[in-house]
Amino acid sequence: MSLLVSSRQKALGAYVVMLTGEINGQTYPVLENKLDQLLEERPTVIVLDMAEVNYLSSAGIRVILKTKKMLTAYAGKLVFMNLQPQIKKVFEIINALPSMRVFKDLNEMDAYLDRMQRKVTGASEEDS
Repeated sequence: MSLLVSSRQKALGAYVVMLTGEINGQTYPVLENKLDQLLEERPTVIVLDMAEVNYLSSAGIRVILKTKKMLTAYAGKLVFMNLQPQIKKVFEIINALPSMRVFKDLNEMDAYLDRMQRKVTGASEEDS
């Protein structure tokens, strides 16, 4: 199976990366190339939408952890949304989830991004 990767800017410095398929030893370069492109922009947050990912190998984990490390170097964050049970289990096995943010859906992620941006700009909810 192949891996399809697309991204969109959700807010200033925030990107959502939508993944479809398997992240394995053959397909991980597709994800790695996209994430490397986004990292050049020095984003504040990259959200991996894993709703359509049905398999994750160690090659995919390596790309994800490398991206997290690069983001952390300048206080950026890597977060997940829509983890399938089998993918969540992989992260639990390697004990990676406690240090990463996971969203149940787009609305929860939007609320989080809104709070983070207000924190940076100093705006309150009444300002919107």
